Amino acid sequence: MADQYAQSGEDKSTGSPAIRWDEPPEGPVVVLLDQTRLPAEEVELVCTDAPALVEAINSLAVRGAPLLGIAGAYGVALAAARGFDVEEAAVALAGARPTAVNLSAGVRRARAAYDAALARGAGTEQAAAAALAAARQLHREDAEASARMAEHGLALLDELLPGGGHRILTHCNSGSLVSGGEGTAFAVALAAHRVGRLRRLWVDETRPLLQGARLTAYEAARSGMAYTLLTDSAAGSLFAAGEVDAVLIGADRIAADGSVANKVGSYPLAVLARYHHVPFIVVAPVTTVDPETPDGASIEVEQRPGYEVTEVAAPNVPVTGAGGGVPVAPLGTQAYNPAFDVTPPELITAIVTEEGVVSPVTAEALEEMCERSRGAAVG
Repeated sequence: MADQYAQSGEDKSTGSPAIRWDEPPEGPVVVLLDQTRLPAEEVELVCTDAPALVEAINSLAVRGAPLLGIAGAYGVALAAARGFDVEEAAVALAGARPTAVNLSAGVRRARAAYDAALARGAGTEQAAAAALAAARQLHREDAEASARMAEHGLALLDELLPGGGHRILTHCNSGSLVSGGEGTAFAVALAAHRVGRLRRLWVDETRPLLQGARLTAYEAARSGMAYTLLTDSAAGSLFAAGEVDAVLIGADRIAADGSVANKVGSYPLAVLARYHHVPFIVVAPVTTVDPETPDGASIEVEQRPGYEVTEVAAPNVPVTGAGGGVPVAPLGTQAYNPAFDVTPPELITAIVTEEGVVSPVTAEALEEMCERSRGAAVG
């Protein structure tokens, strides 16, 4: 079950955390900043069970690959702490959004901690505590990875674009709303801003759900960054005018060959960047690399409801559409609405992770980086 309530909060520099574990007297909960309500209002969504968290994931109240991994881990811990069926919760959570590999990875991590505790002879209460500890550790690790990605990404920008004054184009949302820290691609732009080397952040609107307009612009404004919003279809003219120095995006899944699935609209940017000789850089944690997915064609691309395209959400306007919005297309119009597209490795200048930079992007280089990451984790 989920409840919503508004929070004003006075600290506008950081805002509410995107996700947190809380333990009120009535029992543990997972608290989310409802991203569907931004930027108009900051509303927290309180989930008391895994089905409520699944619904929040499906509705995009919580979204973004790294944060989905954290949410999945907390969801398993929540089911365990409240005495629900952990296996059932894990299956439902892992399947909520098929493209984002971090979600299933986070679920597996907390579930493994829970099962290992039971195998050692622990009771269900101790096993639940083990699942929660795993989720909290994942949360901390993601914050640390975010900081390292920002450092590596800024160094790469300075290498590719010496002299500063970076004009960066980004797509969708990849800041603190998708991470345990300050994000992925957005964190790199934020690092450039803090050292005075960001001239302009170009923010793609990101249709049909406007994560760029609603969320990235929201984060950029709160960080005091110089930013400009544009419609997705205006990106070509921006490149043609010579106004883009680099493209920075996040990722929801990176295949073993280096193909990258990200919010739909990313692939056209990669094509534009290649034609205009502009670096196209993907920023994502190592957990987004999926060695079990051999190539881009093997990535399952989530298909979203058509009403997200045929309707728009408008506050204080009477709702008449089937999806809860205002229709902008004739009744019965069919819509093609993939949530993601896939960019092949030959269009990607570099992949930035917390372990460093992969460039050129090859299967061998990605495998070596993943092996190095696993070795560091074991050590």
